[in-house]
Amino acid sequence: MPLPEQDWADALRRERAGDASRYADFLKEYSTVLRRVVGGRLSGTGLDAGEAEDVVQEVLMAVHLRRDQWDSNRPLLPWLGAISRYKTIDVVRRRRSELRARVDLSDQQWANLFEDGAEFAGDTGGRLERMVSELPKVEQSVVRKLGMEGMSAKEAAEAIGMKEGTVRVAFHRGLARLLKLAQGKET
Repeated sequence: MPLPEQDWADALRRERAGDASRYADFLKEYSTVLRRVVGGRLSGTGLDAGEAEDVVQEVLMAVHLRRDQWDSNRPLLPWLGAISRYKTIDVVRRRRSELRARVDLSDQQWANLFEDGAEFAGDTGGRLERMVSELPKVEQSVVRKLGMEGMSAKEAAEAIGMKEGTVRVAFHRGLARLLKLAQGKET
């Protein structure tokens, strides 16, 4: 067993005996190593540094929450590796799913979208509001915050209580549905 593994395993054992300071040191050391490992795993997936840090934090939380499940008679690194591998896979799957639903608009398409919105706003029937109200609740909220109230994705995420990336995905999905509704392709 390599020396860091012995030290880390000892730290987890000592944490079980009430030595929180050594456990905190372990988490700091492991997070440094984990950032390099996760960064390498995610380098080809298109995830940015913030998303990689989210993975690191998810792994650290999982290790902390499941630390009592580690069998102290078995090697620690395979257990840590399994947690980091599965958390990383979960994030990559979510990201790919989000990318499939993403709608990228050019500057001209954005301008046209909101010019059309200005027409709808003057519509006595409230066509834009009717179309927005046909969206799923989360998308309605996000489209209103970003598209109608002019909030940034970060501000909307804080106001709604969601992650910024989730707000962006919901906004793109909402815009895609609005475009279909405006073109009469969705009822």
